[in-house]
Amino acid sequence: MTLPAADLSRVHMVGIGGAGMSGIARILLARGHQVSGSDMKDSRSILALTSAGAKVAIGHAAENLDLLGDKPTVVVTSFAAIPQDNPELQGARELGIPVLRRSDVLALLMEDRRALLLAGTHGKTSTTSMAVAALQAAGTDPSFAIGGQLNRAGTNAHHGTGDIFVAEADESDGSFLSYSPQVAVITNVEPDHLDYFGTEEAYRQVFVDFAQRVQPGGALVVCVDDPGAAQLGAYVASDQWAEDRGEAGEAHPITVWGYGTREAIDAHPEIPAGAVVENMTITPQGTHASITLPALEDQRIELQVRIPGAHMVLNATSALLGGALLGADVAKLAEGIGDFDGVRRRFDYHGETAGVQVYDDYAHHPTEITAVLTAARERVVATGLGKVIAVFQPHLYSRTMTFAREFGEALSLADEVILMEIFGAREDPVEGVDSRIIGEHIDGTWDYQPVFNAVPQDVVERANSGDMVLTIGAGTVTMLADEILLALQDADAAGE
Repeated sequence: MTLPAADLSRVHMVGIGGAGMSGIARILLARGHQVSGSDMKDSRSILALTSAGAKVAIGHAAENLDLLGDKPTVVVTSFAAIPQDNPELQGARELGIPVLRRSDVLALLMEDRRALLLAGTHGKTSTTSMAVAALQAAGTDPSFAIGGQLNRAGTNAHHGTGDIFVAEADESDGSFLSYSPQVAVITNVEPDHLDYFGTEEAYRQVFVDFAQRVQPGGALVVCVDDPGAAQLGAYVASDQWAEDRGEAGEAHPITVWGYGTREAIDAHPEIPAGAVVENMTITPQGTHASITLPALEDQRIELQVRIPGAHMVLNATSALLGGALLGADVAKLAEGIGDFDGVRRRFDYHGETAGVQVYDDYAHHPTEITAVLTAARERVVATGLGKVIAVFQPHLYSRTMTFAREFGEALSLADEVILMEIFGAREDPVEGVDSRIIGEHIDGTWDYQPVFNAVPQDVVERANSGDMVLTIGAGTVTMLADEILLALQDADAAGE
């Protein structure tokens, strides 16, 4: 895929406050480009951008194209999030101003850097964030763009002085095919976003296409504990991949490395072992594991991961291997991972009141919910806590209908579940469909609570000292974690 030529001297961004768009804006501003933009509502992200020099309008109008005085040289949008009849997009077309996707601009910003891209159905943001923390600890000062804010840095993007660029590669609309990484990590491949791709086969194929974007001499890193990622890695490492590319008999242009537990590595001898995880031990402080790196002459490192869960150890291992393949010091990478204290909305600790701990997590797919509730259960067992109470808001009607059974099975890992109404986001309601279709598949205690503001009191009535409460979902449920803490505090003060 050839990138379009673009003059980035004056960039106007439609939907500039979004997680991905705001990150691009930060980097553009840091590189000395002029940036303007618009969004439907004000936010902390927009306040930070205006403080850095961006000109931002609240509300969409064709006149916003004049915010910089001169017309922009390019207009940037997310085709999935911004409708084509947006007045700024229409105005740009009438004026002949090029309209680019966010991913195209990010790819242009990476052109003079060695890119480490982290992709997969789940875990992209956390894994990208750990890679950033690791490389920063190794002294490389990478540029980065991620879909969430690093807790310590409080930002989602940075223009670094080093030659490495770390980014989260989003597959949801195929836009990651704009990138050409030096190292690409695939955490997992499991059908999702079928509203866009239509079939599971089309969804899996886009990861094959992404693997073909890795630069010659580069590396594809896959998690062999995940069947989908392992299948991709085995195919790319095979002679069949070369034949399908019309390169039969030629040397592979890229190297494939697998990472994962010893059992998974041994089960996939067709994929060269890059990093082997052994001796995982769960403690109240997190998870400890021993990592051997066959990709780097069998170097061995002890890795401590603060964020709970075996899946987080695997993610950390991929970050370690990805950074090491770019030449960073392994011991320093491990130190950075050990100091990493998380990303907002990824097992994000909000506080404790009356002995009840409250966390928030962005999980919105059954596999993600299984991972976060398994991690919660491990933490409860390690610390001797009580029940796990999950407050879940399904995201999208289409996803809820497709995975109702799988959602129910995943939520069965909690002791009690409160099901909120479906957050439709870009979708219209479907008659007769609500989150109770998930409850039918929960093996355990659950209740349906469609009234948003009633949820905190529901939690108060269920939670006791020693319990862990998790608000889970990609929608407005994140607003409830602090409300639940306040409700618990009020109940404790009242002696309830």
